[in-house]
Amino acid sequence: MKRFIVSVLVVFIVAAGMVIAQTDIGEDDPYYIGVDSAQQMLKEVSVDKFEHDGFWYATMSSDEGYVTSRLFFGGPDGKEPVPDEEEMEISDQYVLGIRTDFLRRGYNSFFVRPLRPIPIEGITKTVSVWAVGRNFNHTLVLLIQDYFGRDYEIFMGRLNFQGWKKLTVAIPPQTPSGATGVTQRSYHYPNQMGIKIMGFRIDCDPLEAYGSYYIYFDDLRAVTDLFAEHDRDPDDMADGW
Repeated sequence: MKRFIVSVLVVFIVAAGMVIAQTDIGEDDPYYIGVDSAQQMLKEVSVDKFEHDGFWYATMSSDEGYVTSRLFFGGPDGKEPVPDEEEMEISDQYVLGIRTDFLRRGYNSFFVRPLRPIPIEGITKTVSVWAVGRNFNHTLVLLIQDYFGRDYEIFMGRLNFQGWKKLTVAIPPQTPSGATGVTQRSYHYPNQMGIKIMGFRIDCDPLEAYGSYYIYFDDLRAVTDLFAEHDRDPDDMADGW
């Protein structure tokens, strides 16, 4: 009888521990569910399709080499259209090509930038771009600017692959205190939020930074939370005057 009682107590304690653990994780917490689902309106948006000649340009230090850019007809086969653009006749025929000619080996870098920063509506969660890396051990870095105009560099991945590949990176979320993460919103001024795409930087492996290097880009997208944009007061005054 004593053994039976002890066994029942052990089972009860284990079960209670599992319930407490689930509560700590937050899977069954209504507040947790409300914050993650009811206060988000996630949507995939097209940032740029690289269709306009001259909008993107490439730069490089003159003592490291020289770089040129132009549009080419083509694109990745595995690319799916943005859901809201399936019935729209939006041009998507070209890709951006970059050619780099190195003058010497070293820790060289070159930049691919738009003529002006590209803002993304809402609170950006992820940014993605299709690229052809030509199986070089170079790295791709995303350059963004936050709500306060501060610059950030976010590693997107290595370019050591053949053919087209979709590279995706998560934007570090802002903490409630604002001490860490990318600041995308000020709770004092809810009518101003989001990040701006400042371009890309390609950091070259010194062992492979010689001769000519080619890289191609297409279909820059973002997944963004538009809940705050949808909930904005249309009669609110606009600051910044």
